Amino acid sequence: MRTSHPRHAYWSLLGALAFASMGVCVKFASESYHNFEIVMYRGLIGVLFMGLWVRQSGVGLATPVPLMHVWRSIVGVTALLSWFYALARIPIATGMTLNYMSSVWIGVILLTTGWLYQSQRQAARRQLPLMVTIVSGFIGVALLLRPTFQSDESFAAMMGLGSGFLASLAYLQVSALTKAGEPETRVVFYFSLASFICGAIGTAILGHSPLSWNAIWLIPVGLLATLGQWCITRAYGSGATLLVANLQYAGIAFAALYGVVIFQDVLPWFSWLGMAIIVVSGMLATALRARALPTPAPKEMDV
Repeated sequence: MRTSHPRHAYWSLLGALAFASMGVCVKFASESYHNFEIVMYRGLIGVLFMGLWVRQSGVGLATPVPLMHVWRSIVGVTALLSWFYALARIPIATGMTLNYMSSVWIGVILLTTGWLYQSQRQAARRQLPLMVTIVSGFIGVALLLRPTFQSDESFAAMMGLGSGFLASLAYLQVSALTKAGEPETRVVFYFSLASFICGAIGTAILGHSPLSWNAIWLIPVGLLATLGQWCITRAYGSGATLLVANLQYAGIAFAALYGVVIFQDVLPWFSWLGMAIIVVSGMLATALRARALPTPAPKEMDV
């Protein structure tokens, strides 16, 4: 039986820190560059690093399931654009938490489509806990977004919530690609390539912003995203899927710390309560899914 080593927990925490740090860079970069530009540079850096990774690992780029990669890229890039839009306009902890709603959204998708249950007996035993978890998650969202709904940031908040839903579709597709035998490095490479192409097309339409000192933040967006993906992949290599998935929620704590220290974000107590409820609901949804489905969890978090 394969056992996990404590260092895999460290890889998961480092990955969560990398993604939270990426959120900080996105907020700074968005002061001078629009979403498509940020996604373009994030994709370009990802392509360069993942290309080297693919070459070093000896994994070819030819894939027997190109249409699966296309669908994964469509929902993933759309989720990324929505998430970056939200991060630029709402508190970073709120933006991170809404994106992490993807675990709850996956529960909604699997419950409504009946994927979780192979018999009525299973349904009776598992439906109620999952339904309670899902309802709790959306109660957390209502608490978290209560002050946002009373401001001009409501649209950005909805974009953030939508990014979590789209990310859930992307994660399910990643799981499907893994079951189809696609290596994670190839999946991440094609996602980075799609991000670059989509970002480049959007930039060609909207125009390229003038170069400024803020351009320096575009580089760590891509570097931190790649580092985060690498760390999460290493962490999942332990086989401790549930532990790693739950430790990724540390990214919300890191984001909250960044928000308070760097951006002087002030959130009311019910927003913090909402964040806590979403984290607990996400963990429970992940646990219920892991018990019901023998399929591996997605091995990346940067939608």
